Amino acid sequence: MLILIPAAGASSRMRGRDKLLELIDYQPLLARQVSIALRAEANVVVALPPDRPDRTAIVEGMVADRLDMLMVDDADEGMSASIRAAVCFATKRGAKGMMILPADMPEIEVDDLIRMTHAFDGSNVVRATDMNGQAGHPVIFPARLFRALSGLGGDQGARVVMVGEKVDTVPLPGLRATTDLDTPEDWDAWRLRTGRQRPSWKRNNPGL
Repeated sequence: MLILIPAAGASSRMRGRDKLLELIDYQPLLARQVSIALRAEANVVVALPPDRPDRTAIVEGMVADRLDMLMVDDADEGMSASIRAAVCFATKRGAKGMMILPADMPEIEVDDLIRMTHAFDGSNVVRATDMNGQAGHPVIFPARLFRALSGLGGDQGARVVMVGEKVDTVPLPGLRATTDLDTPEDWDAWRLRTGRQRPSWKRNNPGL
């Protein structure tokens, strides 16, 4: 199993902040996502843009045999560029499936990824749902759909590839499968709801 973490987006709705650098429990969100993916005992690939050195530095600092980076030169095209690059990588590695784990979902846990991996039989799409049955992420695509994924274009996600496919759903606790944070308001509301306040600069540097 290969887990793709698409981290090449522009965070354009964050009005100057980078959502993947937002701190959760004193670590950047991107580092958290990579960590839980690695703890799920899968091979992990992170798709990165060429113009976000802080993101690259985070991944480079997480040394692991099962971790690779993909620099997506055409990242400004949208999500499809990251998916195409990852599918090429997965094909070369002979992966039987690829899980897409969005980088901006702070409630996903290791156990969720393991449950989904166990539900994947190599033939059907596997998709997470929240406690209300609403479809969300992560999603696992079998290798037979890699060719269709490689044909995606623009800021088009992989949803179109699931049309007409049998999808096995895996319910995750709470709203884990549908909580993604794209704007400062999203982050503020989530922090208020969960009680996970944003650490201040001085709290991160207690000697100052």
